[in-house]
Amino acid sequence: MDFEKLYIDGQWTAGASGRFIEVENPATRQIFARVPAGNEIDVDKAARAAHKALPAWAALPLTERINLMEKFLAIFKSQENDLIDITIKELGSPYSFTKSSQVEYQYVRTRSYIDLAPKVPLVEKMAYSTTYREPVGVIGCITPWNYPLGQVIQKIVPALLMGNTVILKPSQHTPLSSYYLAEAFEKAGFPKGVFNLVTGRGGEVGNALSSHPLVDMISFTGSTSGGVTVGKKALESVKHISLELGGKSPYVILPAKDHDYTEPIHLCFNSIFLNSGQTCTAFSRLLIPAEEKETIEKQLTEIAKEYTVGSPENHEVKLGPVSSLQQYKKISEYIRKGMDEGARLLLGGLPDSPDKGYYIKPTIFTDVKNDMTIAQDEIFGPVLCVITYRDEDDAISIANDVRYGLNAGVYGPKDKAIAMAHRIQAGNVYINASPRDTAAPFGGYKESGIGREGGIYGMLEFTQQKALFDTGK
Repeated sequence: MDFEKLYIDGQWTAGASGRFIEVENPATRQIFARVPAGNEIDVDKAARAAHKALPAWAALPLTERINLMEKFLAIFKSQENDLIDITIKELGSPYSFTKSSQVEYQYVRTRSYIDLAPKVPLVEKMAYSTTYREPVGVIGCITPWNYPLGQVIQKIVPALLMGNTVILKPSQHTPLSSYYLAEAFEKAGFPKGVFNLVTGRGGEVGNALSSHPLVDMISFTGSTSGGVTVGKKALESVKHISLELGGKSPYVILPAKDHDYTEPIHLCFNSIFLNSGQTCTAFSRLLIPAEEKETIEKQLTEIAKEYTVGSPENHEVKLGPVSSLQQYKKISEYIRKGMDEGARLLLGGLPDSPDKGYYIKPTIFTDVKNDMTIAQDEIFGPVLCVITYRDEDDAISIANDVRYGLNAGVYGPKDKAIAMAHRIQAGNVYINASPRDTAAPFGGYKESGIGREGGIYGMLEFTQQKALFDTGK
């Protein structure tokens, strides 16, 4: 795979700047690839290509767009080994997690969109009118580094199926897996200009996309601060915006008569520790009943031993490195902050030197107060805050006392858990061991974003309504 080109208007082409961004393996700190440092010239070429391709693509019957996406999915599946390998190298995600969550789950997501596309309500009859949903137009997709395939699939597949054309700017830290997607679109026979790939830095490519007059919508996933910046620029020309942003998600464990909390602890740990905590929906605040504190802390300590840290190439390892030196430093500062604020380390602590990779062990703070920095800020690392509550009302108060509202979980008797879930201010709430549903809408309350991804609701984000008043003579 040649990573030193951009994919614009159906052609692999050199970047206008002649400059490159190096890609580092966070497990070894070795530079192993580079991609073009795209700029406003590249964005302009891509925007013009996408704009030119839009009328024919939007007019293509949905069945034909679905047929092309079926071909894409078949090629996408054939790339599995390459995608696993490149994701391990560019992100440091361990083999088992990479295979199941970073790669194979994206086939499930793509299949879900294909199957749901014919069910999207594109025409709705009303008393004196008919409402149609049409493509928004050219979509600028700006994606993060933590799920380099997943966050891309969440945007480009529904956008394309709904008749939009796309310009993708993947994260500068994990851009390489997107090259395989571009190759798959090319081999599947998608028309020129329908899908375009422009790599580069957010301050250059992201800003150019957000302000380009031929870009009709920006779909952004990343930090809340980044989303605010992108949103402001996009709204200067009144573009559609969809923002999937940060989280500081609570996981509430209700008292158990048998005092066995093995399953909910595993569910919490899988959320906050796998992918080294670099997940926007991670259960980073564990709320436990005060009377069960000692019991649960013992079980936390014991179960945490299962979450081994090491080379992501090792099939038995559960946590690899964090993604970059910047992440390593940021997470380390939060751990230090937690210690300074008076939280007690139950497990883990400050990491070793990053000289041989950006490894941070699972870290658990207890005796955390919800007004502490570590309980309010999105750390985006394998750091869990354990907070006690007095009763259910207190648990709800703590859960909602944060500026985010992306995800949450409640574990306990089903009726009580559901009742509590309705009171939590979050776009998604998991009850007990319920699995994720690709057909469900995904998105947050408060500072966690605007809009939804996933399922029919995620596809509707890439449409705009037109009402025809057609009952007159």
